[in-house]
Amino acid sequence: MTVSDAANENTRHVHANRLAIDGGTPVRTAPLPWELPGAHFVGEEEFELVSRVVKARSPFRFYGPDPQHMVDTLEREWCETFGHKHALGVSSGTAALSIAVSALEIGPGDEVLLPGYLWVSCVSAVVRAGAIPKLVDIDETFCIDPEDLKRKIGPNSRAVLCVHMSGAPGRIREIAEVCREKGLALIEDCAQAAGASVGGTPVGRFGDIAIYSFQLNKNMTSGEGGLMVCQDEALYRRLVALHDLGYARTPLGRLDTSDEACQLWGVGARMSELAGAMALAQMRKLPAITGAMRDSKWRIRRALADIPGLKFRAIPDPEGDTGPFLLMILPDSGSADRFVAALRAEGIAGPDGSLACLTMREWGLHWYFNIPSLVQKRSNARDGFPWTHPSNAFAQGYSYAHGALPQCDDLHSRGAILTIASTLSEADEADIATAVRKVAAVVLG
Repeated sequence: MTVSDAANENTRHVHANRLAIDGGTPVRTAPLPWELPGAHFVGEEEFELVSRVVKARSPFRFYGPDPQHMVDTLEREWCETFGHKHALGVSSGTAALSIAVSALEIGPGDEVLLPGYLWVSCVSAVVRAGAIPKLVDIDETFCIDPEDLKRKIGPNSRAVLCVHMSGAPGRIREIAEVCREKGLALIEDCAQAAGASVGGTPVGRFGDIAIYSFQLNKNMTSGEGGLMVCQDEALYRRLVALHDLGYARTPLGRLDTSDEACQLWGVGARMSELAGAMALAQMRKLPAITGAMRDSKWRIRRALADIPGLKFRAIPDPEGDTGPFLLMILPDSGSADRFVAALRAEGIAGPDGSLACLTMREWGLHWYFNIPSLVQKRSNARDGFPWTHPSNAFAQGYSYAHGALPQCDDLHSRGAILTIASTLSEADEADIATAVRKVAAVVLG
């Protein structure tokens, strides 16, 4: 029985049964699986590769008594799989963003354009480089609106940080074309979208630099860890130096200070061989992980497609979606609150501590105006750098408070998000569809 069949078979019960939030019987009582895509797939492959590193007593990437070259292999296989020329394992996606900004020589006097729906690390990378973040509105892809991007480009604009939020790319081809026309660098944040693509082209191949995260919540995981990719050889050499101690390394793994092009200030964000082993095993499973989520998500979406008043996020290329989130748009904030609360009461929730079913207003630091250090223009330095830097005087009037981005604010107010676990069963999918239809019949009826 398909998800649609199961949902339709339950339709006659939906109207007869009061919502659980109003005292009726819930659709389900068992929690949904944790929203940790790669974690569900951890198994013998990860154990075997990590064990090799431990047995070799060589957890450091560049040298040891018996190096296992896990990070090297990860980088090589990533390039072979996704068509990148260069890949570099790093300690986290957050570190990768800072390294990318530094590699492009962005600093005081520069601004980086980025969307209002993002993650705090994106803003942090710009501010800590001494540059100024400039907000761009989003559209119903929940990614950068190319038209607003064009309006926001100014004389101090140096780069665009495009964030492929919640597992699916937006209008990245148009964004990349704007960057080419205006001479702006393009950084792709693929932290939540490893394995995604547009028109068959993997994300990360549209910009100058792309970053990925392998933190626990991501499509694949090494607990902590990340990856950077680029095509340009000179840029890659800068990335390598910056992610390390500011210098290149010899074939034996020792620091080489002789290359004048790589005499920089590094951040010590190397990926360890233990993280590399985990990430390598997970990368080999990435098509299975994202395929499971995408199939579940789109079966659920199709089963709900005819519900009046319920809209879904616009996804330009459904085949390139990785599927970890189902984003829904309700008519107004009140119906969004009622809709999500009722779904949770129907059992559409995860284990304690899970964030399986939320209003977008509960999605915290993913929204620009929920980042206090941005709104208040806080600094790590006593002098207020970078906001007080003379070269950044052009941004004195920039506001990051709620109201700066109308479309972003609207989607925040009436959006809802449902995580799609990588291990949903047919019964789980049917329960989700049934619960949504049951709740919608009352809340949106």
